[in-house]
Amino acid sequence: MVGHTASDVPPTMAVKIFSAGVAACVADIITFPLDTAKVRLQVGSAIQGECLTSSAIRYKGVLGTIITLAKTEGPVKLYSGLPAGLQRQISFASLRIGLYDTVQEFFTTGKEASLGSKISAGLTTGGVAVFIGQPTEVVKVRLQAQSHLHGPKPRYTGTYNAYRIIATTEGLTGLWKGTTPNLTRNVIINCTELVTYDLMKEALVKNKLLADDVPCHFVSAVVAGFCTTVLSSPVDVVKTRFVNSSPGQYTSVPNCAMMMLTREGLSAFFKGFVPSFLRLGSWNIIMFVCFEQLKRELMKSRHTMDCAT
Repeated sequence: MVGHTASDVPPTMAVKIFSAGVAACVADIITFPLDTAKVRLQVGSAIQGECLTSSAIRYKGVLGTIITLAKTEGPVKLYSGLPAGLQRQISFASLRIGLYDTVQEFFTTGKEASLGSKISAGLTTGGVAVFIGQPTEVVKVRLQAQSHLHGPKPRYTGTYNAYRIIATTEGLTGLWKGTTPNLTRNVIINCTELVTYDLMKEALVKNKLLADDVPCHFVSAVVAGFCTTVLSSPVDVVKTRFVNSSPGQYTSVPNCAMMMLTREGLSAFFKGFVPSFLRLGSWNIIMFVCFEQLKRELMKSRHTMDCAT
């Protein structure tokens, strides 16, 4: 990202990738209940394994969903799928965020990076990371969406059980189910999130509104989180529905989107918007602040060690 002061030691690519992975995992652990609430609100009546009877549990609002889940299925349920979520951040966020600056430099022809080079970097790192991390996304969503309260027993008893069952019953391609909507979603998220953060941070620092420190990173992350949620919400809902669907429920991603539109209307594409923003906004704040601080501390430590030797 832009804004390094003269006293800063430029971080290496390895430091960026490591810092991005660790920061993303920290952010995921703290905000995971919000993500689970978002998934439950998005899948709604389409939750696999639930029988929609008059006694079925209904979710209302972010806080209401979290409280209902904690009361009816236990607080641990809020973290169902966390191992897959952390695996996803290690394989996905570390690449899409950690490689952003390096890829941006590759696309930069002049002295300063243009908007086009920033967008190209976001598209590239986001696309590559999706293909690598898609199996972890499928397992995470399945575990978050399943309920223990209605219908048959849960499909999966744990993270690795889910990997095994999906691979054996749906084939290896089942682990890459929903790659198209997830690719679309993450290309939007990666470009909007990283480019908005980069531009906002650059503007704040260059105009001397804020120094390149925690307050600047905080404001930039909030703006990036809101813009990203608005643009990615429709694709995110379709992705969640399609990934969580049983074999044959939807013939394709467009079929899933059309069925949502005809049955539930346009508002269906923005289900779980508030928890999406709360989660993405808070995730961005934690991740970017940790990411920036980790990069600096690691490079300071490396510089100190180099000086000592």
